[in-house]
Formats: sequence, C-alpha cells, structure tokens
Amino acid sequence: MAISYTRLWKLLIDKGMNRSQLRDAAGISTNAIAKFGRNEPVSMETLEKVCCALDCNIEDVVEFVKNGEVLNNG
Repeated sequence: MAISYTRLWKLLIDKGMNRSQLRDAAGISTNAIAKFGRNEPVSMETLEKVCCALDCNIEDVVEFVKNGEVLNNG
C-alpha cells in the first residue's frame, strides 16, 4: 500500500486555494508541502493542521492505494 494525496489537491481546487495559501493557513513548512507533492508520509500533526485549516476530515486529504495506482502530483 502507498499514500496518495490526490484528494488534497482536488480539495484545494474546490476551495480555490493554492499550495502557498495552504502552507500559510495551516502553518506548515514548505518541506511538508513538498512531501505532499511527492506522496511521501507526513506527521499526524501536519495532517491535523491541514484538516483544521481546510475544515475537513483526514480521509478528505489522504488515502491508501495499491502501489501501482499512485500518481505523483509534484
């Protein structure tokens, strides 16, 4: 299984936000945004900050997918 943040990018589009705006609203680092773009693991604290900033649940931003189904969004 692998991590995918495709749902996060779709949610940002729906909310009319870009990555920089998310970074500022959630108070997370540029490095965390880069990890999202590479579908790499981030801390639960980072996910919590993103969910609070976007007023959503964790399943709205991250999902586990079969290894062959992961697409890079970076």
